[in-house]
Amino acid sequence: MERRTVGILGAGTLGRAIAEGLLASGFPAEHLAVTVRSPARAAELRRAGLTVYPDNVALIEASDVVVVCVKPQSVADVLGAPGVAEAARGRVLVSVAAGVRLARLCALVPDASLIRAMPNTPLVIREGMTVLSPAPGVTEADVAVVERLFGAVGRVRVLDERHLDAVTGLSGSGPAFAFVMLESLADGGVMMGLPRAVAIELAAQTMLGAARLVLERGEHPAALKDQVTTPAGCTIAGLLTMEDGRIRSTLARTIQEATRVASGLG
Repeated sequence: MERRTVGILGAGTLGRAIAEGLLASGFPAEHLAVTVRSPARAAELRRAGLTVYPDNVALIEASDVVVVCVKPQSVADVLGAPGVAEAARGRVLVSVAAGVRLARLCALVPDASLIRAMPNTPLVIREGMTVLSPAPGVTEADVAVVERLFGAVGRVRVLDERHLDAVTGLSGSGPAFAFVMLESLADGGVMMGLPRAVAIELAAQTMLGAARLVLERGEHPAALKDQVTTPAGCTIAGLLTMEDGRIRSTLARTIQEATRVASGLG
C-alpha cells in the first residue's frame, strides 16, 4: 500500500477520519491526497503533509485508489460530473456512501473497479470496523488492496452487498448508539456520587474491555455475562433492572430502524 497513492474525494467528517487513521498507521502523507470544499480545512490538511487537489478529476487521475466520501444524495452529481468517468477508468473506486447500490455506481463509472465500503468513525484511532462489497468482476487483487487499506485502521470483512444496509445500521451508526449507552452508564455513576470525569472513564474503559473480551476470546456475550453474575449479587440486580426497561428489544429495534432508513438513502 505504501507505494500506492490513495485519494480521498471529499474530506468531510468520515473522509478526514480515514485520512487521520491512515496517517496514524504510518501511511506516508506524500501518498495521500484529498479534495475538500472548505479552504480552512484544506490549509489544515496541507499542513499535515497531504496533497490537496483543486478538483475531483485531478485527484482521481493522480490516485491508484479513490475513496469517495460524499453524501448519498451527492454521488450522482459528483461521479456524473464531466471527466470523472474517464479519469476513473482502470482505477479502484471505493464508495462509502450509504445506500448507494453498486448497480448505480457502475452506471456512473462503468470502467472502474468498484467496491462499496461501510466504515465507522473509530477508524480515526485505528479501531474501525469496515465491511466491503465488491462489484461483480472486481479482481481478488483489487479487493485485497482495499482490505489492506482499511485493515490498517481496524477490522475488515467482505460481505455480499445485500448485507450492507444492516451493516450501516449496526456498525456504521453504532458508535452513536454506544456513546449514548456509555453516557447513560456514566450518569448512573454520577447519580451515585462519582465525579463526572471519573464516571466517564470507568464507563468507557468498561465498555472497551468488555468488547475486547468478546473479540479476543471468541465467546458468546451471554456466556461472559454469566461469568460475572453471581447468585443474589449486585450484577443480577442490575441486569433485571435493564430487562425491566426492555433494553434488549429497544436496542434491537434501534438497529432495525437505522437499517430501514439506510436502505432508502441511495
